[in-house]
Amino acid sequence: MSGHSKWAKVKRYKGALDQKRGQVFSRLSKEIQLAAKSGGDPDTNLKLRTILLKAKEVSMPADTIKRAIDKGTGAEASAALEAVLYEGYGPNGVAILVDAVTDNRNRTAADIRSIFSKHGGNMGESGSVAFLFDKKGLLAVKKDVIGEDDLMGLVLDAGAEDMRSDKGDYYEVTTSPEAFDAVKKALEDKKIPTESAEVSMVPKTTVPLDEKKAEAYFRLHDALDNNDDVIDVHANFDIPDEILAKLDR
Repeated sequence: MSGHSKWAKVKRYKGALDQKRGQVFSRLSKEIQLAAKSGGDPDTNLKLRTILLKAKEVSMPADTIKRAIDKGTGAEASAALEAVLYEGYGPNGVAILVDAVTDNRNRTAADIRSIFSKHGGNMGESGSVAFLFDKKGLLAVKKDVIGEDDLMGLVLDAGAEDMRSDKGDYYEVTTSPEAFDAVKKALEDKKIPTESAEVSMVPKTTVPLDEKKAEAYFRLHDALDNNDDVIDVHANFDIPDEILAKLDR
């Protein structure tokens, strides 16, 4: 599995819910609040609608969602949040991008830098890692929902760049950021559910990791993931499925 497998991220959200439900809801609240700055109506704000679907998957309470939207639109007072991107390298040269949402850039930057340092990595300057990734829309559709030819025709007509069927139980649809909304809407119009749908950072090349190196990477990954300001971690690792199963990711 490479570092941009989005359905694996969905499983981590669900699997981690019992252990850290409050943390998951807190992160989603920040994402909702930030997205709602562009409008609180999910019918006209696709980014908000996508995050609300994620919130629904983990049974986030409706009143918590409403408060987050109200904070984003200004209907309820709150601390100002901003999105920040941190770049660095982990052990064994794995390139890492860290998406965070914070009300204090200095605090969050210091925390992320410390995490990198403690786990064999180095936080870099802006632009030091981002060039190794492409921004792409990624959508995962379960194979038992629709046939390969039918899905391919639908998404390509809507503007998708590619579709792969070698991802286990899922098809992986790739789009440009600009075409993501149209492809997602085409699936919604046909009532085809997605297991994961978001614009993400896809690595141009990957770094193969054996079991020992994978363990070292995930120590850093988990430390970043446990930071309250971190929303997502993108990396260009490539780990065989059998090793990933051993690590119980």
